[in-house]
Amino acid sequence: MASLGKRILKSAFVAGLASALIGLYIRLVFRTSRFDVIGWDHADPLLAGEKGFILAFWHQRLLMGAVMRRETQKPVYMLISAHRDGAIIANAVKAFGIELIRGSSANPKKKFKEKGGAPALAQMIAALGEGAIVGMTPDGPRGPSRKAQLGVVRLAELSGAPILAGAFSTSRALRLNTWDRFFLALPFSRGAFVVAGPAIPAPLRGADAAKLDAVRLEVEGALDRAADAADRLVGRSPDAREIG
Repeated sequence: MASLGKRILKSAFVAGLASALIGLYIRLVFRTSRFDVIGWDHADPLLAGEKGFILAFWHQRLLMGAVMRRETQKPVYMLISAHRDGAIIANAVKAFGIELIRGSSANPKKKFKEKGGAPALAQMIAALGEGAIVGMTPDGPRGPSRKAQLGVVRLAELSGAPILAGAFSTSRALRLNTWDRFFLALPFSRGAFVVAGPAIPAPLRGADAAKLDAVRLEVEGALDRAADAADRLVGRSPDAREIG
């Protein structure tokens, strides 16, 4: 029975059903809630330009980002982890018009050689060169939570694309017992999308380790400001530990 349960959980049908339900849930939350968008003026000049940019957000704030797709005509790509959970989320956001790049963000020790990193990097650089937006979770897929890794900075360095940090929050939510305390927005909420600006310029090619780490910390700080501001706007304490 145990092995049968595992096979069911790994089946393509169950994965497809989970993706469909996630997509429906995102729409339910958005349509039953009132969302304000704050700081979008930081995105306007990037959206008006011909060059692409990187949109970063914490993994815990992944859920509602897909609905912001409607705010731009630019192509939007999302880096999705190659493991099964990533595939389920990927198929959920595809319905919102988001193209997918499967792989993992950069681990400087692995140099993009594992988990599809090299092909994913090449695809992201190409998409940015064509003027697209590439979404990344700098702390995903395994954490530590809200600690930016160098992958997003390396992508900016190699592509020349700036990084823009964003976050959402809702007045009603559950914090799941996952590695990142995933923020599960609930329907009938007051919500906020926050863009923390200005955009962070890409480091120059060949920048030394100290410069890359300084940009990494800048990205981390911008992401925290966006998440904390979104929480305050909907009446939550920043990164609230409470549930509900």
